[in-house]
Amino acid sequence: GLLNQGETIVAVKVLNLQQYGSYKSFMAECESLRNIQHRNLVKVITSCSSIDFEGNDFKALVYEFMSNGSLERWLHPNAEDAQVEQRNLNLLQRLNIAIDVACALDYLHHNSKTPIVHCDLKPSNVLLDDDMVAHVGDFGLSRFLPMTINNSSRSQTSSMGI
Repeated sequence: GLLNQGETIVAVKVLNLQQYGSYKSFMAECESLRNIQHRNLVKVITSCSSIDFEGNDFKALVYEFMSNGSLERWLHPNAEDAQVEQRNLNLLQRLNIAIDVACALDYLHHNSKTPIVHCDLKPSNVLLDDDMVAHVGDFGLSRFLPMTINNSSRSQTSSMGI
């Protein structure tokens, strides 16, 4: 989509509210993204909760557009992608993407107001901008980590999840 009279390109995620758990997913994503800001997390521009033309609930999230798409499409291009252009990530790009994702997770786990566990980290939820900087997205399954668990988990050697 376009905002500001066509000046800003955005990605719009419209939730299918007929799908089980989609309302809960929307609320979890809004709650998670409300108070977090980090260069390696997707930026939410706004959200929309309304009624569509048929009188049904309508929910959408508007994100900053990531021109290089998902990491999934770079690692496992489908037939359409292969015909359009050859996508290859060199070693330095792969390393930088891994560092970007690690920085995002470190922020979520240790530096956000309330620790957040993403719970759905996979290549399709890592988006790449113009400069191939990775941004972690899709917080629909994320969970807040209670402070009591957080304090005791710092000494554990295993992880609850990412």
